Amino acid sequence: MMTPILTTLGFVMHPDGERVLMVHRIARPGDEQLGKYNGLGGKVEPGEDVVAGMKRELREEARIEVDAMRLRGTVSWPGFGRHGEDHFGFIFLVDSWHPIADALPAANDEGPRPWARVDALDELPMWEGDRYFLPLVFDPDVPQFHGCLPYHDGRPTGWSYSV
Repeated sequence: MMTPILTTLGFVMHPDGERVLMVHRIARPGDEQLGKYNGLGGKVEPGEDVVAGMKRELREEARIEVDAMRLRGTVSWPGFGRHGEDHFGFIFLVDSWHPIADALPAANDEGPRPWARVDALDELPMWEGDRYFLPLVFDPDVPQFHGCLPYHDGRPTGWSYSV
């Protein structure tokens, strides 16, 4: 029986519709994601639903308030954690937002937050498994996806999904 850690992962679209806000995790030497690019998000806290968790993470990590977002899918990551813990993630696309302050900070505690072109995400260093589901996040012909991406020793061992 799986008892996964619940997580959120959000991809914040630039108003131009061609770029997405990423974090380049280079600020903490002990970070298991050191050097990788990723969307924003984190663990769902006790007492909050996944939408509230995603909005909280975006306030904390990017200093933005969400005006509109869509659940694009879910991913089950058996064995993904540092010690083999299972993770289950809710993947969101943030279509509309506004900054909490006058401007977005250029970085957070994890590193700089560049706007990356959606059509060039595959050129960035990221989790190997992200390359399986990221195209589905941005594909307008996919209404929603639900995938399973098992990991062993930090590497994906398969990928399956339903639409």
